[in-house]
Amino acid sequence: MASFWAGFLERHRQAVIDEWVKKLKTEVSPHYARRSFDELNKTVTDAYDSFGRVITDNDFTQINAFISEITRIRLESGFPLDDVQKAFELFRQIITPALVRESPGEMLGENLERTNLCLAYTIHRFSNHFQKMHEKYLKEYAQRLEEDVKLRTAELRESEYKYKTLVEEINDGFLVIDRDIIAFVNQSFCRMHGYEMDEVISLPFLDLVAEESRIKVSAVINPRSLKAPESGMFGYNRLTKTGKALPTEVTFRPVLFKKKRYKLCLCRDITQRVEMEKRVRDAERLAYIGHVTASLSHEIRNPLSSVKMNLQILGKNRQFQGNDRRRLEISEREIMRLEGILQELLDFAKPLSLSFAPTCIPPVVYACAELMEVKLKERRINCQIEMEDDLPVIMADQGKLEQVIINLLLNAIDSVDQVGTIKISAALSEKEDLPFILLTVEDDGNSIPETHLTRIFKPFYTTKTTGTGLGLANVHRAVDAHKGIVEVSNIEPLGVAFKVFIPIGGSDDPYSHRG
Repeated sequence: MASFWAGFLERHRQAVIDEWVKKLKTEVSPHYARRSFDELNKTVTDAYDSFGRVITDNDFTQINAFISEITRIRLESGFPLDDVQKAFELFRQIITPALVRESPGEMLGENLERTNLCLAYTIHRFSNHFQKMHEKYLKEYAQRLEEDVKLRTAELRESEYKYKTLVEEINDGFLVIDRDIIAFVNQSFCRMHGYEMDEVISLPFLDLVAEESRIKVSAVINPRSLKAPESGMFGYNRLTKTGKALPTEVTFRPVLFKKKRYKLCLCRDITQRVEMEKRVRDAERLAYIGHVTASLSHEIRNPLSSVKMNLQILGKNRQFQGNDRRRLEISEREIMRLEGILQELLDFAKPLSLSFAPTCIPPVVYACAELMEVKLKERRINCQIEMEDDLPVIMADQGKLEQVIINLLLNAIDSVDQVGTIKISAALSEKEDLPFILLTVEDDGNSIPETHLTRIFKPFYTTKTTGTGLGLANVHRAVDAHKGIVEVSNIEPLGVAFKVFIPIGGSDDPYSHRG
């Protein structure tokens, strides 16, 4: 592990430092944009080398000294806390793609975790420095106020205003807890929870914690708990006004002010980080599946081909009649089914690449329905197609969209009993204030149990006795690659509706750049 990191950090040192300085100058804030390249290059180089000591040697000496120095420099220059936090976060943003590319598969998760731990430690320690300086400021403020109230009033008000501005400008939620009651919050904390400030003040903090996290949070935050630590950082699920439970990270520190104990807390929304970690885990799992599938495909496909060829030869022998011939036909059909399953596994294991081109949805839908015509007639299923007039041409991979529609039709055909109806429609729609083409496939077959709805798109999850559980997983994969959205819901009294939202503009659509 240490040898990998030493070589990796040395190879990418200059490229990462250059990109980091560039992003500081152009993407973070006007404060950084006004700093000279020489100064930023020095601080970024020190930060990079300090991170390297932590990640490679587990040595925190250099990073601790750097945090102390950068805290002093940035606060003296009037930087908001949020600007410096963003600057630290750029390291993870820049280095992660190269880390994903170059890490051996078995080391990727651990490498990402070491990077995250390094950044979490740095930001946590930096926040603690901020809180300590705040505590020091409060004490000095009280002393100066007692010594010369009239003489220093204007200056103290200005200092108070600067501090309040600093607190209000950070993206993290800042709050002060008096026992278990919220005494002060900033606007970011209110936005994170969906409340107005006057709705939050004087509320018990646990009222804004999801049910599953309340015991944990109470044991850590509540000063009446004998096991409560002096300070620290931990994760929990916050509760928003709409009832959503979202992952959050909180750093807290107790302070004594005017002989009364308070807790200062910084709350950070880590929804995107949790989602990224989940995607990394999913990518690792799929990579492993792909490796195993590719390794076994050759060993399995050759025997299957041999068995299939011999069955076909035996099938030409006229001595086999009646039940013997039927058994041969059944065996050959099952071999073909096994070949289909193997091909489906291989297709799923391959990296998905898209070839965008101008695409008109109605002809694609009609072509897919025509391909399914034989299956529809066999099951005596009526297929209705409704296309809205003047649908725009979109940028998409037509082949992948055909796979999406065919998989949804096959799923609907399997769900419908003999004599049923499948309805396919396409229309303009909006979601999250962005334009989409909404493609809907509805059937009047069996509904899906509510417990299955949230898992239906997961790979290898199926309720069918002969399915692989990859059909709908491939649908979700293809739609997600188009930066689209796929949803499923039951229809009353019977039936299921799959809704596919395809961005208008494909890879050039603004929605394709969402985080």
